[in-house]
Amino acid sequence: MRSWSVFDAFVYSFFSVNLVTLGLYIVSQMYALEGGLLPALLLSAVIILAEVVVYAGLIAVMPRAGGDYVWQSRILGGPIGFVLAVTGWWFILWLWTPLYADMLRHTVVVPLLVAAGAREAAAWAAWSPAAWYLACLLTIAYVGWIIAIGMKAYARVQRICFWTGNIGLAAVCGLLLWAGPEGFRAGLEANAVRLLASDPGVYEATLAAGKAAGAVQPLWGGGIEAIFLAMPYLVFFNLWPNWGATLYGEVKGADDFKRNFWGMALGLLVTTALAVVLFLVLDRTVGWEFYTHANAAYWSYRWDLTTTAPPLALWPYPALLAVFTTQNQLLQFAVLLAMSAWFLGWAGTVFLSSTRAIFAAAFDRLLPEAVTRVDPRTRTPLGALALMVGPALVVSALFVWDVFGFRSLTLASTLVIAVTYLGSTVAAILLPYIRKPMFEASPIARYRVAGIPLITAAGVIFAGFLLYLLFQWLIDPHDLYGISYRNTASILFVLGLYALAGAIYQSARIYRRKAEKLDIDLLYREIPVE
Repeated sequence: MRSWSVFDAFVYSFFSVNLVTLGLYIVSQMYALEGGLLPALLLSAVIILAEVVVYAGLIAVMPRAGGDYVWQSRILGGPIGFVLAVTGWWFILWLWTPLYADMLRHTVVVPLLVAAGAREAAAWAAWSPAAWYLACLLTIAYVGWIIAIGMKAYARVQRICFWTGNIGLAAVCGLLLWAGPEGFRAGLEANAVRLLASDPGVYEATLAAGKAAGAVQPLWGGGIEAIFLAMPYLVFFNLWPNWGATLYGEVKGADDFKRNFWGMALGLLVTTALAVVLFLVLDRTVGWEFYTHANAAYWSYRWDLTTTAPPLALWPYPALLAVFTTQNQLLQFAVLLAMSAWFLGWAGTVFLSSTRAIFAAAFDRLLPEAVTRVDPRTRTPLGALALMVGPALVVSALFVWDVFGFRSLTLASTLVIAVTYLGSTVAAILLPYIRKPMFEASPIARYRVAGIPLITAAGVIFAGFLLYLLFQWLIDPHDLYGISYRNTASILFVLGLYALAGAIYQSARIYRRKAEKLDIDLLYREIPVE
């Protein structure tokens, strides 16, 4: 049953490359990089359009729930498809849960508490590990609910959040433009003292703390090498316009290449345009120097690189900085409440796409039959959802309390998914040759570049980009990203995920053959039914 329109797919893609949560969160950590943010943002968006072509083509050829798992297993073979898909769409999303929760507390809970005048509660929510884990529980509960109510209801919620969040973002930009640099500085000084108990002179103190922390990232410039070195951080935010690929079995018109392309491409391009506007407005009013220095002061203290607490006692959330330009507490609260829609419309992405990949693997008999259990009313795969929720509770605790160095694995959350994407990209490159009859009968067969299938040409470009990212993350010659071979916890964690996936595949294969006389390999010769 196809419950989503193309607009719903666009909104899901738009939220998947979420400017306010993912974007601001990772950009705030890039303060020590020398590549200009806007050139890196624009250039990476152009390259990622090749990813959109790849995934729009794969969907048009095989519009099935499960996405990457179905394509890889049917083109590259069952073992590769299963191992890459379950690590990238199942296991690694457990690690994303505490990251989503961290964004919940810093973009929703803390700002609203500050605006309400609950200073001590805001400080507890911002800095306490117990508060962070509570945010994990709230995130999991909310995500579980919004997925369980079904795709139609989910679409309604995300549409409301889309419009509400963009109204909030317009208000943020409006407040900043209205205030101007002097108005912002005066408002910051007044509100930081009144609401955060900061010492007077917080503006200059933040600049000094940020300088001591090594803040250097420019908004523009930096040289082409430095710009490319910023991208392995930036893709934590903008590599995901295809995040709904596993859901396209439930999207109307999914066999239309152009509709698929524009649904994902507009999600990326609109987000990129909004990011450019927001960062230019921040530069004009807040000052790019102040913003990057505030980020440096915050993260250097949070990462235990300094014992000096930041003068601005919270994460420098641009929406909070914007409402500091007014003394009207009701207006502050209303704008921040509207901005909370960016989290509420996006949070479900942490598990929703994963449930379809897990369900598809279970449908192929590689997971227990209970995993295929679907709610008869909402059509939600509840068994698959349970496989996300339970382990996420454990991994969240490991991350929050930094057991085994788990907090150093932030970018590993992106690395593992990038490997999955590489598998699908290779499948796309080979599709016209390995599955030639299917390709020739598909709507994308007529799209060619110099006689080469468009999906193959785009795949080569995107595969090259992914290989560059993987080299930087794993080898990291400039020691920038923290998840290379030098990080034992990162390497063991990633290898452990692949080993677990391989063990599940082999166990299922052996069990089905012995207990049911079923050869799993034969399943992969057929395309699953819709």
